[in-house]
Amino acid sequence: MTGAPEVRHSAVEAGFEPREAVARLGMILLATDLTSERDAARVIPAERAAVHVTRIAYDNPTTPETLRETAPRLADAAALLAPVPGLKAICYSCTSAAIEIGDAGIAEAIGKACPGVPVVTPPGAALEAFRALGVRRINLLTPYLPQTTAPMAAHFAAAGLQVANAECLGIEDDRDMARVRDGDIVAAAQAADRPDAEGLFISCTALPALGLIPELERLLGKPVVTSNQASLWRMLHHAGLAPREGAGGRLFEVSPA
Repeated sequence: MTGAPEVRHSAVEAGFEPREAVARLGMILLATDLTSERDAARVIPAERAAVHVTRIAYDNPTTPETLRETAPRLADAAALLAPVPGLKAICYSCTSAAIEIGDAGIAEAIGKACPGVPVVTPPGAALEAFRALGVRRINLLTPYLPQTTAPMAAHFAAAGLQVANAECLGIEDDRDMARVRDGDIVAAAQAADRPDAEGLFISCTALPALGLIPELERLLGKPVVTSNQASLWRMLHHAGLAPREGAGGRLFEVSPA
């Protein structure tokens, strides 16, 4: 027998699952992000939802100036998600960039390519998270440089949260933020805690803190919210879904107000 066989049309007529059988969520990441996809896999129930990711160019160090430079890239990144049918939400997964650009600017840029799709940002989701938890006074821990942390503390204060204490690890490259050891994150969170604060926000989608939340809540005796946890919590509610079994943290026990 020589040559390729003739291709025949199958006698089976293919049917299709309903489009809504899988809830589709979009994420826009920095090119250097090493953590957001892993955290999404910990929380999003794969049997009911799918996360579709695109990335934008980014050059370290993580400073207010370099973060603002991502703004003009958002519309093109969102356009790569536009062909995905029925998106329930799109998250721009960079906390510090969202502070610099602003939620309104991010929503406008993404809306040019994906009109009508809800837009989530980590700081916006964190504010909703603390409202849902009834927390009004927080401690803030970031892996950033001081000049990148200060605008975040100011943003939360302007939004009505009292910031009891703000501390940073002084790291300038987000790829290094993704390599901070678990024990050091726990120790830094304990060091940043103040007894009069009702909760702790650990900023940065690069920092691998999500899996430490149950331990931190036990040690501190108060709710702990991280950037990726808050964003994923908000996206799941846009999709009408519960997190994967075992996703830890008091936040997953409440709904947006």
